[in-house]
Amino acid sequence: MKKMQDNQGFTLIELLIVVAIIGIIAAIAVPGLLRARMSGNESAAIGSLRAINSAQASYSAAAGQGGYATSLTLLATPCPSGTGFISDDLNPTVMGADPVPKSGYNVTLAGNGTAGPNDCNGTATNTDYTAEAVPINVGTTGVRGFNTSSQGAIFFDPAGGNAGTTPIQ
Repeated sequence: MKKMQDNQGFTLIELLIVVAIIGIIAAIAVPGLLRARMSGNESAAIGSLRAINSAQASYSAAAGQGGYATSLTLLATPCPSGTGFISDDLNPTVMGADPVPKSGYNVTLAGNGTAGPNDCNGTATNTDYTAEAVPINVGTTGVRGFNTSSQGAIFFDPAGGNAGTTPIQ
């Protein structure tokens, strides 16, 4: 009596079909994941600008005698026996770069307006400021660019620049 051969496992065709199905599913999922990452980066950029607006309000009241910091480095500098006004992830000295790269965006701060009073450290302030967050790679790390000033509203530029005029909702 002859034994029948018992083959177990998958054929090459079955394996190729499974690989093709996985490839199709990946091709459908990857663009959605990239869009989700860019959306998350944009949310983080808006959060950074909100943090700067809040820090500038605190700085103006506690250290700037009504004036605003002219740079992120100045905003991170504490008054004697105090602490800075922004977190280390927005401090160019700690991050080693200006503009500060954060979540796919470059974040900057500049003084605007006229000269203001000196702050608690004797550093000159300004009567206004402009903070910006622009994508490091437009279309890859983010699509829209954002900017804000002492009025507190955050505006976006749909082309990824820093001159947005449309307020975020």
